[in-house]
Amino acid sequence: MPRPEVLDRIQEAEQEADEIVAEAEQDREDRIAEAREEAEEIRESARDEADAAAEDRLEAAREEIEAEREQIIEDGESAREDLEQQASEQIDEVVEYVTDLFEEAVHAQT
Repeated sequence: MPRPEVLDRIQEAEQEADEIVAEAEQDREDRIAEAREEAEEIRESARDEADAAAEDRLEAAREEIEAEREQIIEDGESAREDLEQQASEQIDEVVEYVTDLFEEAVHAQT
């Protein structure tokens, strides 16, 4: 094989090798970019899921607090009604006691 042909074939082989390397590098960069995009999508999805889970926990806590609040109010109203009932049952005794004190005070002055 003559020398110029050998040189041409070598140059062609080098050019072909350069093209293969360039394609491989481009393919690598494309895959890296694709992997980064996928990783960002996964992170975003994880953030969304975490936000949703946090919102669910917050809503559950609010419902629990509201239920406790309602129970406290109900217990307070029940206790108030019991105290009112006890007080109304003692009105006659208190009136009699105050009347006796008043009469004693009036008798003590006379």
